[in-house]
Amino acid sequence: MRLKHDYIAADCCKPKPGDPITGYYSHDNFIKVHKTDCGNLAKVDPKRLIILEWDDILAGEEFCPDDDYRKLDEVDFRILDHHRQLGVDYSLEVAVILHIDRQTVFDRHDKLRGLGLLQRVAPKMIRYRKGIAKGKWIKHRNHTYYDLTEKGRKYLGFYLEKGR
Repeated sequence: MRLKHDYIAADCCKPKPGDPITGYYSHDNFIKVHKTDCGNLAKVDPKRLIILEWDDILAGEEFCPDDDYRKLDEVDFRILDHHRQLGVDYSLEVAVILHIDRQTVFDRHDKLRGLGLLQRVAPKMIRYRKGIAKGKWIKHRNHTYYDLTEKGRKYLGFYLEKGR
């Protein structure tokens, strides 16, 4: 059994998947996972108790990217991270926000799409960004919009956790 990053199985009651569980937010910023009937939970501050479900805390299989991961560099990951943070966007706006040459962003969007990390999406109404026209919405019909694919999210997550 492998738990997600911020969770630790308590040594006192040794919870196993299937057991009813309760979490205790410890002072060392981890959530200690106890069996719900663990006697030690009666001794803790009840405000620090958290209702847990196994499905929410078990870590899945560790992701390992394909060989095409080696074709990516820091600029590619900056663009992927931009889409993770801001969602659907088009090349010119990405170039402005990330301070990257616009042709480079056009080329990288094509590359990332070809690798299955980004997908083209239909033009959408998007909110103008801060400093452009506060509170207004716009639909650019002449731009190609991109968003992360599930594969793109996984590659970026792998890079942010291990690839640097």
